[in-house]
Amino acid sequence: MKTTQDTLIIGAGLSGLTVAWKLRQMPGHSFLLIEQSATTGGAIRSHSENGFLAECGPHGFLDNCPESKTLLKETGLDQECLKAPLSKFVRYVCMNGSLRLIPQSPAKILAAPLISPLQKLRVLADLWKKPLAGEPTVSEWVRHRFGKALLPYVDAVFTGTYAGDLERLVIDGVMPGVRQLEKEHGSVIRGLLKKKKAADKKNSGKKKGLPAMTSFPQGMTRLAERLTEELNSDKELLTNCPVSSISRKNGCWQVETAGDTFLGRNLVLALPVNRALALLASLGDPPPQAEIAEARIVTIGLGFGKGASLPPGFGYLSPEQEQRFCLGALFSSNMFPGRAPADHILLEALVGGRRHPERLELDDETLIKEAVRDLRELLDLPGEPAYARVLRPRGGIPQLEAGYPALLQWRNALMQKEKGLYVTGFGWEGIGLNDMIKTAFRVSEAIKQGEQDGGEESAEVKKVYF
Repeated sequence: MKTTQDTLIIGAGLSGLTVAWKLRQMPGHSFLLIEQSATTGGAIRSHSENGFLAECGPHGFLDNCPESKTLLKETGLDQECLKAPLSKFVRYVCMNGSLRLIPQSPAKILAAPLISPLQKLRVLADLWKKPLAGEPTVSEWVRHRFGKALLPYVDAVFTGTYAGDLERLVIDGVMPGVRQLEKEHGSVIRGLLKKKKAADKKNSGKKKGLPAMTSFPQGMTRLAERLTEELNSDKELLTNCPVSSISRKNGCWQVETAGDTFLGRNLVLALPVNRALALLASLGDPPPQAEIAEARIVTIGLGFGKGASLPPGFGYLSPEQEQRFCLGALFSSNMFPGRAPADHILLEALVGGRRHPERLELDDETLIKEAVRDLRELLDLPGEPAYARVLRPRGGIPQLEAGYPALLQWRNALMQKEKGLYVTGFGWEGIGLNDMIKTAFRVSEAIKQGEQDGGEESAEVKKVYF
């Protein structure tokens, strides 16, 4: 007779690993984490070569999420992590062929000559604009509330976050908290001011500083490695084990793989949206759409020796109107120590995205050549690269476009209907590492309490950092 686990987890990316970590803290709770590939970590993948350290996936996460702070403390990674405060590291947007520094505080942004005084007055029209009905795209929503002058900067934000297209991303998907504020207060500005007033009262007027970008000396792979270290291989973790189907029979979840069948009282799908949808389709309650769009990018790590220099800060982003080859670049050797050998710099260029998938079809030599040409028009990079490597991620970035809010509602209803089913992972309620850790904590607590997960009760208003 097969052993029935308390919980089966499909997917050993950050979400699945975090759920497993939390379940290990529940005495007597048995679980099995099932991963289709040979390694854990999902999109997290660091690349170390010839003294250069680049990231194939996420480059870090902000230290402003309580759940992420708790995870770091529980794992001991709070003693290892590296931090780059946003207050000390500026960022840039490419405008009219040159880099324009973007301040990180609202007051400084308002004072900066990013748009004309008249265009700044147009931003205040938000106070009288009625909310748009339906599911407006980010572009439609920004034009309506704040005017078209802000579009290049908003474009840069969503290029950096989703590698997406603001003409297709929907505001209800990417910024549900802000959209909720708009609907409740009739104005984003009015809603933010009321929210700030309430927060100041709660915190007795104490001001919070800007967060810091967090990583590790060995790169982001260290986070996945640490979460994997204490898992008992074969008993708690199976790799190279693709799942073919899921079903619920006799009050128990059944997971089919190529070589075996596993049973569990609870089932956690900790997968990117499209992989989750492919498995959920068999439950007989079809989703409003079979899949969502994804944006794929490549990271091009470029090292330069003496004579090359980078501006201070994290890097830059380029809106589509600039018509550049690179979406932007991260100044990696500025951000964290140990990313390049002595007397060298490392920057990581991003290419492709939702608008330019055709660039991913180029061979590595062409990608490097075109990226270097583009970067040299903006940065001081004499000589040939001392290091060049094209890193191609395993998957794409989920795009929260038309229909995504309805898909999220469908998922929430399904989790309420199907006892013991929990759906989390890349693209569900966000794509950031903090998003995934936060939802994994919530799922783990629901399992601990024997409750169903109905999704996030109130959408968080996330601050925008370039």
